[in-house]
Amino acid sequence: MGAEDRDRLLTAAELADYLAVPLRTIYAWRYQGDGPVGLRIGRHLRFRWVDVQAWLEECATRR
Repeated sequence: MGAEDRDRLLTAAELADYLAVPLRTIYAWRYQGDGPVGLRIGRHLRFRWVDVQAWLEECATRR
């Protein structure tokens, strides 16, 4: 993954596809305060790749 891809913001649907979870799970995690940090861009929810990576690393170290 190149630097341009890492800087791109993911939609909730793209994040759900990447994590292979239902879209509802992304919204449930956000509501519960779990999951990667999400950003509101106007009415839209977006996720930075670096935040997703950090969250995945945190999940891996919790075990």
